[in-house]
Amino acid sequence: MLRHCSFIDDYAIIAPFSISSDPGMNPDLKQVVREQRRALKVSLADKLDNLAKSLMPLMDNPDALEQKLCEAIEQFRDIKYMYVLDADGVQITANVSRDGLDETQRGRDRSLRPYMAGMFGKTDFRLSQAYISRNKRRPSLTAMQKIRDEQGKRLGFLGVDYDLRELSMTQGLYQTRPQWQQIKGDPSIRENLFTQTRAQSVMDDHLDDVFALMEELMLEHGVYHGKLHFSSNRATVWHVDDPYVYHLLSIEELLDPDICLAFPRRSYFERAIVPADRIMPIFKQFAALRFADETIYLRAGSLNLVNGMVSLNFSCDGTHYLPFDEFMSKGLGFWFGQSGESCKLQT
Repeated sequence: MLRHCSFIDDYAIIAPFSISSDPGMNPDLKQVVREQRRALKVSLADKLDNLAKSLMPLMDNPDALEQKLCEAIEQFRDIKYMYVLDADGVQITANVSRDGLDETQRGRDRSLRPYMAGMFGKTDFRLSQAYISRNKRRPSLTAMQKIRDEQGKRLGFLGVDYDLRELSMTQGLYQTRPQWQQIKGDPSIRENLFTQTRAQSVMDDHLDDVFALMEELMLEHGVYHGKLHFSSNRATVWHVDDPYVYHLLSIEELLDPDICLAFPRRSYFERAIVPADRIMPIFKQFAALRFADETIYLRAGSLNLVNGMVSLNFSCDGTHYLPFDEFMSKGLGFWFGQSGESCKLQT
């Protein structure tokens, strides 16, 4: 039985190593988010504090507050709206933007909105977590600055809203760190796992030919990412000349070498980190996982030459993502809980 489908926890199948089955946010992605938030806080904190102090003597005059906000908004980058709330969190000004005033927001009670958490206590400044805005239904951020009088009494709050679509980012696209991840699939599929058996597909009958064509597309025709759907007799491929779209290849096309004529000749992709001579052994290992067990078997497998990642989707609907070299270092004994050299794949 497949030890590495540890996502079938109903059957107490235990993986021989520790992998999070619910990995949450990628650590590298978390770090980028933290850096973005840190940069935004640094750019805002002092400016909002100074602006709040200048608003303090105007708290009884909403028109004067709006005029002050109209003047101040030009000093802030990317802000969507600025507004002032009273001491109870009720809005006393219009929403001020570079396009003018939205007076419909006067009188709005914002006291229970998530960005107000902690603001009625000792907190003077807070940058909220991202949330979906109530009106536009867009990912947004809000910074809140408490307005105090000279004796420290809370008079109200200065709020600034950001639409994440319009927020200038300080970082480039985050880079995913290649590492093993295991994702649980549909519980209903896992519950019925042992009532199913693998059905021989047309692709199963012609794997050598399919692998040969896929290898040719990757080596000589610019395909840098390909996914083989063994159970449904198709493949999806991405080409270096047009990386924004994928091409769906039917089994008939995968068995017709003429399909290579539809893809321009390209030398092996310069960004590829997978050695050219490892492509076919990776595909062969897909086949081994496809046929090794009639109940738990590979439904689909993909290879990306650029980040070197392999993905595996099994009949239990669990999915693994792992670096190609780590994938190739494992034999069938690793996946199926067997032992002995006879279980090791020849790579």
